[in-house]
Amino acid sequence: MDKLRGMETFIAVVECGSFTAAAMRLEMSAVMVGKYIALLETQLGTRLLERNTRRQSLTDAGRVFFEEAKRVLEQVSIAESAVERLRATPAGTLRVSAPTSFGGCVIAPLTATFLRRYPDVRVELDLTNRMVDLVDEGVDLAIRIGDIHNDYLVAKYLCPYRMVICASPDYLAHHGTPLTPTDLVDHLCLSHTVWTARNEWRLPGVEGEVRWKRDAILRCNDGYGLRMAAMGGAGLLLQPEVLVAEALADGRLVRVLENFTPEPRPVHLLWRQDLRPLPKLTEFVAHILKGVPSILSPF
Repeated sequence: MDKLRGMETFIAVVECGSFTAAAMRLEMSAVMVGKYIALLETQLGTRLLERNTRRQSLTDAGRVFFEEAKRVLEQVSIAESAVERLRATPAGTLRVSAPTSFGGCVIAPLTATFLRRYPDVRVELDLTNRMVDLVDEGVDLAIRIGDIHNDYLVAKYLCPYRMVICASPDYLAHHGTPLTPTDLVDHLCLSHTVWTARNEWRLPGVEGEVRWKRDAILRCNDGYGLRMAAMGGAGLLLQPEVLVAEALADGRLVRVLENFTPEPRPVHLLWRQDLRPLPKLTEFVAHILKGVPSILSPF
């Protein structure tokens, strides 16, 4: 039996004075009201009502249960109202997971404008390249780069994740400009330590794919460090377009091999399926979908 429904029925019987009046309030039959009371008394192991053909009265246990049951239902009502407030306007904590580089350059600034618009929301933004489990880790929204293979999550395409090959003008002046990926054999290349044979970037070459040079002159576990080295003339750099945009715009880095960059990877927003997602999530998703094109448009 639904205990809350049983409590509600018992309270209605006491306040209305009879099973028939309680049944009218609850829009159920008097027989069903009697069943709820009988089952409730069986579960509690005591009588709550003394009744005869003319009147009914509360037992001592009934009086105690009546007061406590009313308090319980009041708390349930308060909890339901709090949830309804959350559903009426964006509020509460939103937990978001995003790739380190894309999240820092794109998601973080958009989060700032979202928070100015909705001051009752708090965002926990976890920048990580680890594949988080939304259900087990209590994450509301994840941004992922690459193809999605999950039937249990809602996936919304966000944008392409484009890569750029570039170098400093000083490097190109000393080493020349590569014209095809096969020219990489004669150039100094920079590489990220997370790139392995499993997830390395491959360039569409003149005759088949060409892997980004494995014997890099510099390997680093930080993208910012690689950009600084490239601007210092250390070698050719392969990085997401959004990370090198400013350096490209002011001439500190120059694009090369523009016709041979890796195929863009799709970026998706992922969230758990819910019949009625809370406004904090739906509004954040809408904000990201609207804001990303304006951030990426200069590129």
